Amino acid sequence: MIQELKNNYGHLFEDALLNEINQVGTFKEVAAGFKMMEIGDYVKAMPLLVSGAIKILRQDTDGDELLLYFLEKGDTCALTLTCCVAQTKSKIRAIAETDSKLIMIPIQQMEEWSEKYKSWRHFVFESYNNRLNEMLETIDSIAFLKMDERLLKYLAEKVRISKNNTIHKTHQEIAYELHTSRVVISRLLKKLETLGKIELNRNAILIKDI
Repeated sequence: MIQELKNNYGHLFEDALLNEINQVGTFKEVAAGFKMMEIGDYVKAMPLLVSGAIKILRQDTDGDELLLYFLEKGDTCALTLTCCVAQTKSKIRAIAETDSKLIMIPIQQMEEWSEKYKSWRHFVFESYNNRLNEMLETIDSIAFLKMDERLLKYLAEKVRISKNNTIHKTHQEIAYELHTSRVVISRLLKKLETLGKIELNRNAILIKDI
């Protein structure tokens, strides 16, 4: 695990911190679709993402989901950090978007490393800032973009995250993540296909030009 840490976090953390992470961290591999965290769970460990992507979702009172942001290689989740520090229940759902590798850090280390290592404090604050900006971008998209613009942005982000021009999602799953109806998504996807930007297949969308 130490080599994984050096490859992904060696530019951020000093050797002493890397060695401590190696001693207390737990290496974990999860398949795409695996639920890392559920709303209402107590957070017992903080993830450091080595590879892959994790999507972070919120849920409203009706049970509908909204995609907040993705975690990628070298990231951690600010909302998880908040729950760790405050010892409160999770307000988000985390699901592996692709096959992923993580190092899980026990919450007991959070405060100790913040006092002990300047690089860890900087990493935590930078993570808060990055996730806040991503959530503000999500809010801006909902408030200021039309649904067709949001859909195009969503599809482009899926391609970037997966590094694959084929998105394996149903129209209903996309509707859940964009917090709209399947009928709206199906209509907009058909329009994009007519424009030659995508090709619709069974439970899959080939991105051609977006």
